[in-house]
Amino acid sequence: MAFVLDLANILGGLLLAIPLLRRLPNVGGGLERFTDRVARWSWLIGIIALIAGGFFFIVHLVDGHIWHFEVVGIAVGVLLTWEKFTGRRILEAPGPTEPAGRALIIAIFGVIAILVGIEGLFTPN
Repeated sequence: MAFVLDLANILGGLLLAIPLLRRLPNVGGGLERFTDRVARWSWLIGIIALIAGGFFFIVHLVDGHIWHFEVVGIAVGVLLTWEKFTGRRILEAPGPTEPAGRALIIAIFGVIAILVGIEGLFTPN
């Protein structure tokens, strides 16, 4: 289950961070094509992140020590499922301009989620 949370953090982070990652030379184009294919399943990745993050949040809350992995997973899940839950769009379609404002904050959080997911792969649980 920890692997599922880490994978959801990585994939969700990629979907959230694509406005920044597509600016990387020789890498951004490939990542953008990958996220375009995965984007239609973003709500499912969000649900998986919510379930796995919530499970570990409850387990570690009972143990008395909450980790950042599950908090980031819950946040990724909320951001990816926001449109399904509220009907309002939080993730804007990427435009030709630099990301700014809310899009920049979400993209930076996406990079953090990728790093947390990769860290979780190498952390024993």
